[in-house]
Amino acid sequence: VPFAAGGSTDITARMLAEKLTVVLGQSVVVDNKAGAAGNIAGAYVSRAAPDGYTIMLNTSTMTANVTLYKDMGFNPQKDLTPVSQIALIPNVLMVNSDFQAKTLDKFIEIVKDKKIQINYGSSGAGASNHLAGVLFNKMTSGEMVHVPYKGGSLANNDLMGGQIQAVFAPLVEVLGFLENGKLRPLAVTTKTRSARLPNIPTVSEKLPGYEIELWNGIFAPAATPTDIVNKLNTALKTVLQDPSFRNKLIEQGSIPVGNSSEEFKKIMSSEIEKWGILIKMAGATAN
Repeated sequence: VPFAAGGSTDITARMLAEKLTVVLGQSVVVDNKAGAAGNIAGAYVSRAAPDGYTIMLNTSTMTANVTLYKDMGFNPQKDLTPVSQIALIPNVLMVNSDFQAKTLDKFIEIVKDKKIQINYGSSGAGASNHLAGVLFNKMTSGEMVHVPYKGGSLANNDLMGGQIQAVFAPLVEVLGFLENGKLRPLAVTTKTRSARLPNIPTVSEKLPGYEIELWNGIFAPAATPTDIVNKLNTALKTVLQDPSFRNKLIEQGSIPVGNSSEEFKKIMSSEIEKWGILIKMAGATAN
């Protein structure tokens, strides 16, 4: 796992490891190798023996890192084999409960009008919650101002305090805020609505073509034999069909996936291109 223990990716990995241990009949242990936005773990797995015993749960951050970093320490497309996506994680456009925009339509109207400056927070330059705003500006000809923070929780706190007007936060991180009514969700950034927020529209319902999806998925070293990749893929699909596992993902605000290695590979390529365009548009860099 490329991130610290206790985070959303780590929690999903531990849930997954518990179920895979049963399905594979072999102990699956989580090892956290945090740092460099996931690049340390990615480099480690890319150099591991391609025998199916070292796999990684990484996120869509890796596809953005291709453009953000001059040197990731490995090449995700050449040095890793995508096995299967596990889940999609919507970002949710949120405003303070006292903000005048009560609907997505009204928010778009305010952004287009440009009479009111809208500052939106993110967990840092190049993060999905930054680039979600970049794409929103592009599609509305808006001029929302990006305010980077050292973490999403800091941005959410300032949103509650009224220092900024909006965030595009990962749903899994803000369910508590939404449930206590302190923040108002206006839209989700995925192509389809979230089961946790079924009455909240997608941005694409008003801005066709808008789509920002976070995801996590399992990767193996590049030279892993096809039969081993297929065995892992089958095991992951079995876990994803388990009602208790699916329900836990949905409770977290995630959308279970479970696709083929080839499908995941195509998504990776498309995401690297999409994030690259938005990152260059934003002028973001991690080096």
